[in-house]
Amino acid sequence: MKQFFIYISIVLVTFSINAQNPNRIYKSHNEESNVFSVTTNDGKYIFQFYSEAILETTFIPKGETNIKASHAVVMPPEIIETTYKYVGNNITYGSKGLSVTITTEPFQVSYKYKGESIISEKRGYYKNEHQPMDMVNGNIIADSTEKIEFNLTKDEVLYGGGSRALGMNRRGNRLPLFNRAHYGYETESKLMNYTMPIVLSSNKYMIHFDNAPVGYLDLDSKGDNTLTYETISGRKTYQVVAGDSWYDIMDNYTELTGKQPMLPRWALGNFSSRFGYHSQEEVEMTIDKFKEENIPVDAIILDLYWFGKDIKGTMGNLEFHKDSFPNPKQMVQDLKSKNVETILITEPFILTNSKKWNEAVEENILAKDSIGNPAKYDFYFGNTGIIDIYNEKGNAWFKNIYKDLSKLGVTGFWGDLGEPEVHPHWVQHATGSSQEVHNTYGHDWAKLVYEASLEANPELRPFILMRAGYSGSQHYGLIPWSGDVSRSWGGLQSQPEIAIQMAMQGLGYMHSDLGGFAGANLDDELYARWLQYGVFQPIYRPHAQEDVPSEPVFRSEKAKNLASFAIEMRYRMLPYNYHLMAENHIEGKPLMRPLFFEEPDNQELFDYSETYLWGNDILVAPVLEAGKDVQNVYFPKTSYWFNIENDDIIEGGQTKGIQTHPAYIPTYVRAGAFIPLAKSMQSTKEYDANFIQLQYYHHESVEESERDFYFDDGKTVNAIEKEQFQILEFEAEKERRWLEIEFEAENGNNYTTETKTIELVIHNVDKKPKRIKVNKDKVNGTYNEDYKTLTLTVTWNTKEEKEVRIKLSK
Repeated sequence: MKQFFIYISIVLVTFSINAQNPNRIYKSHNEESNVFSVTTNDGKYIFQFYSEAILETTFIPKGETNIKASHAVVMPPEIIETTYKYVGNNITYGSKGLSVTITTEPFQVSYKYKGESIISEKRGYYKNEHQPMDMVNGNIIADSTEKIEFNLTKDEVLYGGGSRALGMNRRGNRLPLFNRAHYGYETESKLMNYTMPIVLSSNKYMIHFDNAPVGYLDLDSKGDNTLTYETISGRKTYQVVAGDSWYDIMDNYTELTGKQPMLPRWALGNFSSRFGYHSQEEVEMTIDKFKEENIPVDAIILDLYWFGKDIKGTMGNLEFHKDSFPNPKQMVQDLKSKNVETILITEPFILTNSKKWNEAVEENILAKDSIGNPAKYDFYFGNTGIIDIYNEKGNAWFKNIYKDLSKLGVTGFWGDLGEPEVHPHWVQHATGSSQEVHNTYGHDWAKLVYEASLEANPELRPFILMRAGYSGSQHYGLIPWSGDVSRSWGGLQSQPEIAIQMAMQGLGYMHSDLGGFAGANLDDELYARWLQYGVFQPIYRPHAQEDVPSEPVFRSEKAKNLASFAIEMRYRMLPYNYHLMAENHIEGKPLMRPLFFEEPDNQELFDYSETYLWGNDILVAPVLEAGKDVQNVYFPKTSYWFNIENDDIIEGGQTKGIQTHPAYIPTYVRAGAFIPLAKSMQSTKEYDANFIQLQYYHHESVEESERDFYFDDGKTVNAIEKEQFQILEFEAEKERRWLEIEFEAENGNNYTTETKTIELVIHNVDKKPKRIKVNKDKVNGTYNEDYKTLTLTVTWNTKEEKEVRIKLSK
């Protein structure tokens, strides 16, 4: 009898944990036109597959209508083969991969991927009193909020929520979904410029809450294994995204919300940037200084002084200030003749004393107050209104600004303060209140700039740098940065985590102001270490307040030399980095990748960001502390790893203390990897795509290895669709004492092939080889006994295959 009562107790506890809202009662279900629906006493569930690994769920409360418009989803639902089962109390509707089960009594919605449980609703949808947070007091205003609540397993690690500095595992936090700048943050920031309603789990699934209005993301803050999405209004829609690997999940999510377009190749070069350049003369002098010092540079960014002499009172002019920039068109042309692109800052605010205020009022392009007048309010830069990009007139007016600037030769735009930085709750836009569009303002602004750029220059890839956006913004080419980080070691320490987390949420180009932005900290060691880290993060852009120079040409000789070495390395890695851009565009792969992508079952790596992968084959351990002589590096167990500077080989599956060097950070290459390098250059415009120094990291543990590298002209829009691309394929195979390396190319139908010179460098060759053959011809190579490398030059017509055979000595 005692055992019976224990059993009943266990059953009751199980029901209390797993049962959903106790007041929700199943009524009926139906499938029609590839949409599965379940009706309850208080509303209706709609389930629709986008693919075999993406399932969208919408709950429509009784008396409400379905809001179909999504701010993020661009993928049309696929018609896929589904299965249906109704056994006992369980109704299961699924694809070959993902399935949803509705338990009719007690009511429950749960999800599985290939038979394994991944997540279930707890209370599901419900509504109750708003519980405001002090950090967003006055920003998120509502009497009640709508929630969707889920069960979590006790051990899963949670990622997501956008850009934050919290440590990789964000479980235990209630996070506001309200884009807001955090000036001068260091190692912790719970709220920053770029929030997203996304949760990823170490159990390999993602949930995207497809809703624009502000709210919260509660990642089990009460410690009761509960995940809650909370919003003031809008859609009760979420997509569950699954996959066999982390890379599958990234690919599936970015297919759902849109892949990042290819950037222009010059975006991978070095930028000259500061707050800010005061005149045309200063711009030209700065670039001339780069040229004099032989430090490569591809672009210069003009901060807000391009439209006015003062920080305050000029925002919204949106045209060159003639006193300071007397001939902007000539300046842009002169910069272009020096292989330097011009990027201009813009903001969505029109000050009431700016040159464009009267025009903005007359053209009816501004957001409104409660009685329909242009909304006006004060912030740091002055008394202002904000452009209503949701108003057709406002959208067209702002687009024309960008088109006119493009006609001057400007090829990149920087969208600043796009949270928007100050956005009172009473401001009304054409499509809703500020609270309804606040988080998506930067997202939709990026779309506007992207479209304007292509309308002005249909054959040039846009470059759009933005401080704020939302889920799916990568589809419009948005390149985010991590805001006004402190110029301190603490500021540097948070950067790998922020970039990796954002990359996992689809924003592969998250980067930082290299050297740090906020504070007058003249620290050469910090500056050098930050720029060394910058070699292996997406955009290379030193930027800071002008009291301490951000450009290496204005730093001490020591700092300048260290920076120059890092920048040189960045440029030499151009063909490898460009392939990472293509992988991101085609498959949604992050450029920076956490090590648990490599070892998905290693729980010790779930909260680890100090070492990461740059692409597939380069392991990077940034030096994040002052005076650090020894850096602890974890080497993934999946490979042996070559020190990129001296070829020391370390077996994976261990953490080792690595002696640091002032000129570079610990960087390793995977055994069996091919790494293509370019010649030294002063600009990506000088890049010689017909020369590749191809490094092959030979190791006895690798019997066979293959790598592909993507090439195109670096500027054509939709080059893949137009078949104006080339993929070079390199394969290495060991057969007894012979090492065979094959070259093969896949050429797009509209790609003009050219003969390439391949300087092949093979590492870890113990002795001088006995024989080397290219196809059937015997050739000589150069063997370096000290470094154990073999170098030979191969001329390759990429219309044909090429084979290199090397007979290794015993």
